[in-house]
Amino acid sequence: MTQTPPPVSSLSDAQLAHCASEPIRIPGAIQPHGWLAVFDLREGRLTARSENWAALLDAPDGLLAAYIEDALGPVLDTRHALRDGEGPVSCGPLALGGRRLHATGHRLGDLVYVELEPELPDAADAGTRAPIYSLARHLVPLMQRTSAVDELCRVVVAEMKRLTGFGRCLAYRFDADGHGEVLAEVLDRGYASYAGHHFPAADIPPQARELYRVNHIRLIADAHYQPVPVRFVDGRDGTALDLSQAALRSVSPVHLEYMRNMGTLASMSVSIMVGGRLWGLVSCHDHAPRHLSWQTRMACEHLGQLLSLQIEAKEENEQVTEQLRLRQLTLAIVAHLADSDATLQRLMDEPGPLLRLGRATGAAVILNDQCWSVGETPSHGTLVQLGQWLGNRIDEVWHGDRLPLEAPALAAELGTTAGLLAISISKLHRHYIVWFRPEIVQTIVWAGDPRKELAADARQRLHPRLSFDSWREQVGGRSLPWTPGEVNAVQELRQALIGIVLRRAEEMAEVAMELGRVNKELEAFSYTVSHDLRAPMRHIAGFVDLVLEMEGAGLTERSRRYLAHVKEASAHAGQLVDALLDFSRMGRSALKPSAIHTEHLVDDLIDEQNTQLQDRRIEWRVQRPLPALWGDPVLLQVAVRNLIGNAVKYTRPRDPARIEIEGIAGPQGAGLRVTDNGVGFQMKYVGKLFGVFQRLHQTESFEGTGIGLASVRRIVERHGGQVEAWGAPEHGARFGFTLPTREMQEAQSGEAALDGALRDAAITVTAEIDGERKA
Repeated sequence: MTQTPPPVSSLSDAQLAHCASEPIRIPGAIQPHGWLAVFDLREGRLTARSENWAALLDAPDGLLAAYIEDALGPVLDTRHALRDGEGPVSCGPLALGGRRLHATGHRLGDLVYVELEPELPDAADAGTRAPIYSLARHLVPLMQRTSAVDELCRVVVAEMKRLTGFGRCLAYRFDADGHGEVLAEVLDRGYASYAGHHFPAADIPPQARELYRVNHIRLIADAHYQPVPVRFVDGRDGTALDLSQAALRSVSPVHLEYMRNMGTLASMSVSIMVGGRLWGLVSCHDHAPRHLSWQTRMACEHLGQLLSLQIEAKEENEQVTEQLRLRQLTLAIVAHLADSDATLQRLMDEPGPLLRLGRATGAAVILNDQCWSVGETPSHGTLVQLGQWLGNRIDEVWHGDRLPLEAPALAAELGTTAGLLAISISKLHRHYIVWFRPEIVQTIVWAGDPRKELAADARQRLHPRLSFDSWREQVGGRSLPWTPGEVNAVQELRQALIGIVLRRAEEMAEVAMELGRVNKELEAFSYTVSHDLRAPMRHIAGFVDLVLEMEGAGLTERSRRYLAHVKEASAHAGQLVDALLDFSRMGRSALKPSAIHTEHLVDDLIDEQNTQLQDRRIEWRVQRPLPALWGDPVLLQVAVRNLIGNAVKYTRPRDPARIEIEGIAGPQGAGLRVTDNGVGFQMKYVGKLFGVFQRLHQTESFEGTGIGLASVRRIVERHGGQVEAWGAPEHGARFGFTLPTREMQEAQSGEAALDGALRDAAITVTAEIDGERKA
């Protein structure tokens, strides 16, 4: 892949930064083909003026301010009708110094700006030949019949050229990096064509882009002009005046040199605004100086607004169409998953809709160290590393079209993959769905070498580039960018998938409840079986002893041997029944331990409580960092939620309630501790706290079932951990738990194997007893 070579310019970063921060809003000068006067809004007194007024009014310096105020009196009468921050409005014709002029005015804060320009012959054109009428009568219907943005731009460019008479008129669009791409062009013979060319972002620095967003039209009538300074009436220079809305505003000397290097002596730019952002520009060029009347310029600005509205409408229609297509794909994916067991790896069974949703060549599901993929994707090991990389960067959605640059450590393993779109399904696990796009090598035609954007002379003055000849560059390492519609679609898919997972979780909860009921019945049955079978087993052994004692002398050796077998079997059966009873009372299911980031867990549970209790004032104090734990994330979430919920419940009388969460580390392992300033309890009852249905407070005062802390203890003990509690009446309480580390729990794996053996033994003895009963 080929990337842009490094710039060959010798300019320092400070010089380039100075160019990008040039104060073009306050140049302190205007172009010489007009006159500027600035007045105080309230008093109507002259505040500042351009220095060329003396020649127009033929007045001495001492009386020039009075002459200007008198000459512009009719214009000033309308100053209160001007709206702050809006562009210039026409104030009508004005005759001064034997010349027919056109006046415009605008307001910024407490200042009113009045600009005068010579009224050109085409300004007298009226009626059905006026520019605005032409736009409404002929152009708008033509624009509405276009089907694509490029075609729309060609129509507008042709009309703009007809209105203005410029030799070349083109429209270009800015990309995400600020580079401009020419979409349409109309030109006269003798003008270089830039159709399909790109202009580097440095041609229009950020402050110039912002000015185009504020002032939608700018005319430079002659690139060889000498600027006319603007001064305040007290003699200060006019660099404090904001001329951003002034049509006569002088432009940067660097830009004038840029125009001359381009062979352009007159230019006009009209902003294309779409959705409040600078989408692009319509730019007109001429080899000779060219002046335009205010009426023609306003027609061009209006045309730019029409173009902006049409582009926005077409883009919105395209977005709606794309959203419908993506929504259908999302529904297909969700329907497929809903018909399965809802595990996300099932997405790989029918990958077509998933790949089309992201217009991707590959997709994968990553769950911690497990991966399922389809299409063109990196290797399994790279996918696992990618999941780890995403763990520090993704909240809900992450996307990029330059993955080798974003993840340089993985660049060598990515192959041709350059684009990545990822959604996160869980905050507790590295659980992601990712889409991949390949690298696309493009050849970009620039209007001049973009590496030579600026040069400096011996005096360190900045100069623009000299050549605009076509310069080709091969660019790689990037994929097609992800559109906002695609990003929104995968966000909707994420919500739908989480909904399915939650629904299945609810179903599993219902199954768990049913299993709990069955387990209770089995526990009662086991107790009954144990109780009822213990006595018969003792009776069997007792009667065997009696027979041996009373009839032993008359029994044969074979009979005594049979009776010994009966006694031994009854004792063994009794032992098996006791083991079955102990096992049934445990009611344990297999744990699924993994690493748990308790900071995420605690933050989510705090957010959950804050959402539910918006009417309470709770001061949360989390002593970070919190330890990482090893255990079943679902069960431990229940345990921590119960502890936090208890703290919230029993601090209800406090305002504010203070709840502190901190980590525990010690030889027994790691855990969490929750301390509150609630009602507390007497330590003599601490032994009852973790019992089922044990309560120390009346139900009328604090709601609850009395099983929360019992659940905490059972969950913690299932992990081999310990619980702790401390309290004092009206001084709060402290509850915590400690879990063995992963190494400690793995050392206990032998016990799990023993549990399995006991389970098999219980099943076996149950079957044997059932068989004997039937016999």
